[in-house]
Amino acid sequence: MAPMTATGTALLTDQYELTMIRAALQSGVAQRRSVFELFARRLPPGRRYGVVAGVGRALEAIEQFRFHEAELDFLARRDLLDRATADFLADFRFTGSVWGYGEGDLYFPGSPVLVVESSFAQAVVLETVLLSIYNFDSAVASAASRMTLMAEDRPCIEMGSRRAHEEAAVAAARAAYVAGFATTSNLEAGRRWDIPTAGTAAHSFTLLFDSEEEAFRSQLDSMGQDTTLLVDTYDIERAVRAGVRLSQGRLGAVRIDSGDLTATAREVRALLDDLGAKDTRVLVTSDLDEWQIAALAGAPVDGYGVGTSLVTGSGHPTCAFVYKLVARAGDDDPRAPLMPVAKRSQHKSTLGGRKYALRRRDAKGVAEAELIGVGQPPPSDHDDRPLLVELVRQGEIVGRETLAAARQRHLDARGELPRDGYKMSRGEPAVPTYFLDPAGEFLPSPYGG
Repeated sequence: MAPMTATGTALLTDQYELTMIRAALQSGVAQRRSVFELFARRLPPGRRYGVVAGVGRALEAIEQFRFHEAELDFLARRDLLDRATADFLADFRFTGSVWGYGEGDLYFPGSPVLVVESSFAQAVVLETVLLSIYNFDSAVASAASRMTLMAEDRPCIEMGSRRAHEEAAVAAARAAYVAGFATTSNLEAGRRWDIPTAGTAAHSFTLLFDSEEEAFRSQLDSMGQDTTLLVDTYDIERAVRAGVRLSQGRLGAVRIDSGDLTATAREVRALLDDLGAKDTRVLVTSDLDEWQIAALAGAPVDGYGVGTSLVTGSGHPTCAFVYKLVARAGDDDPRAPLMPVAKRSQHKSTLGGRKYALRRRDAKGVAEAELIGVGQPPPSDHDDRPLLVELVRQGEIVGRETLAAARQRHLDARGELPRDGYKMSRGEPAVPTYFLDPAGEFLPSPYGG
């Protein structure tokens, strides 16, 4: 039998989300008003900050979360539905509300990156797809931010498509763009998200011809003199000389993909200048990460192409976000007050109660603390920036924005970091997280530290 194609995002979930709904419907508690929060108990070891990404994709997933006939037929064949659950899923449309950190903003341990308020059944069924999006996209964006931070004003090119699942590659290109990457090699990301695309030729193109010069001439004839020639297939010096000669000194860029990049970049830059090609840029690739980019800061490099390390989160392919129930009503009355609920599991405890989130800044606009409190934020004469923005209001998406807005938010938020936030060395989060009770008194961290 041919595989069935899902018509929405509803089956991008785990089975236990639906079995919980089935049991909750039978028990009469499925409609109780509930608040779930998505957060990370800690940052990856040594990281100074994390970056929120995937918000726009998550809003699309919520909007497209429908159980059509194909999905319901599949679930019925697996004996996962009774009549009440089948009816609930057939009519499913998220009608709750969502708040979250704006895309591109920074997060720290305990930050309530996403807050979902709705019935228990509506909120719990979104758990898996929301975690899938936020964990992957934010991991890529967090790595990308460190890379663009080290690159400073030199552009970074995302080129990791061949190192990821085909759909993950598109999401990775988007997340990298939010965190400051200039372009992507992935054309679907360009089509879907209007991200600038880049790319010219690989070593196989050079090897196709009888000589490197013939390959370069073909590329220049096809793409023009502003193209980028890959110069390390055979002999770099000979390739650079050929590229400059064939382009009459107007070659756009050369790319180096192997060897000692620092030393080679210096040699190539000196050769280009000596040949009169002072405007020809030097681009480097070859399994780069943020540490290698930092090491190349003093080299005459004009741009970086990054692949594997980027799409794998530079060693941390997930942010370890969790999605937990933190408050619920005592009955089905929509006006019933919410009561805090919390886990007490060892090493997996949670802080009950719906949260607010503020970033406290000093007089110079530098972030001093992440303030996470239960209830309403206390009056303050400090420069506290509210972090939660409205994303969904009673089922209607209200938080859509452009990727340009997310990119700017990221630059602004990263610009608030204290000096320690810019270090590549392992260390504690650049901004400490403090938890407050409803009276504004400090609480011990439920996550340790």
